[in-house]
Amino acid sequence: MPIKAEFHCHSNASDGKLTPYDVVKRAHKNDVSILALTDHDITLGLDEASDAAKEFNIEFIPGIELSCEHKGSTVHVLGYFKDNNYKNPELQKFLNELKASRIARAKKIVDNLKKHFNIHINHNEVLKKGNGVVARPHIAESILEAGYDYPWEYIFEKFIGNDSPAYVPNQKISVEEGITLLKKYNALTILAHPKLIKKCPISEVLAFPFDGIEAVYFQNFKRETEFFLSHARKNNMLITCGSDFHGINENDEKHGDIGDMSIDDADLEKFLKALKS
Repeated sequence: MPIKAEFHCHSNASDGKLTPYDVVKRAHKNDVSILALTDHDITLGLDEASDAAKEFNIEFIPGIELSCEHKGSTVHVLGYFKDNNYKNPELQKFLNELKASRIARAKKIVDNLKKHFNIHINHNEVLKKGNGVVARPHIAESILEAGYDYPWEYIFEKFIGNDSPAYVPNQKISVEEGITLLKKYNALTILAHPKLIKKCPISEVLAFPFDGIEAVYFQNFKRETEFFLSHARKNNMLITCGSDFHGINENDEKHGDIGDMSIDDADLEKFLKALKS
């Protein structure tokens, strides 16, 4: 029987719109009983979300979405911590270094927007939106707030997409390094949204030693979900589902709402058993 669960969502600790508290509150409103907060390359919002989950009687899993790379393709690794190892000082030092690189990247993108498109936005205002963990949605918001009349999707595709002259890639680590890092701090590792991997064969990425796959994802076509479910079950891998909720705006077609996706109860039970082992 399908069960509403959320294993992939973002707060304003990274590039989401809602506070960690409000993410949990929204999960409660949407009848989600189990929730993982997985902000990009940061664990800043986990304690706030954990406290909120107790208030709303939601089972909470501390998580992260780690930016990795394989042969020029961005690969995101979802990590789900079995305990409070996400607070480890060594891990926090590493994540703070990633945070610093994101700040420098945002400055370069802002400069490039001026150079290539004559778009003028304030770098400091962009940083405020992301609490320092700045990402492209914060830049897109700043473009709109500066009075440029472009649709949200057009901004991403034309001005800050991967093929734009203004684009600057994130500092990334290899997939192997990402998996090893997360396992060092007692986390399960799940391949996030495999359908979004474009620049290398998906078979190569699936060959890495992930614990599981985000087989049920908001952007998936039915045939993609069926393929990833089949692969996971054939290889005895864990299965998760995710909306990739950001709460950016009503016209965001790339991300769903919290609880939009469901997982079979047997797959959920297997995941929770692994998480508690």
